[in-house]
Amino acid sequence: MRLSASKIFLVALGLTALLAISPSARSQTRPTVIVPQPVPSKNVPNSNVPSGLNGPAVTTPDGKAIDKQNQVEMQAQIEKLYALAFELREQMKAIDAANTLSVDVVKRAREIEKLAKDIKDRAKH
Repeated sequence: MRLSASKIFLVALGLTALLAISPSARSQTRPTVIVPQPVPSKNVPNSNVPSGLNGPAVTTPDGKAIDKQNQVEMQAQIEKLYALAFELREQMKAIDAANTLSVDVVKRAREIEKLAKDIKDRAKH
């Protein structure tokens, strides 16, 4: 039995179709899927560095010493406030009530206000 060229072509075409349909042929032609790998975050701590602070432990100053220093500074500020208030009082006595206040009186009053606020803030802490 002799096969013609057209019959050989049809047989080859059929075999190719069967291979394309078979599961083994499909698995070989399926493209491989590449799964992207996550990139490490820049915010992740370095595992080579031990946890905690790098270096010696931080020592906190003595609380009583800080309180004593604050108390000394507050006392000095209060003395200054008293002196400024006394000077302002003396200036106000010397000024005639009918005249307007001088710029110096206004500046001194602002300085007194600022100093009083500083004392109040220091006393809160």
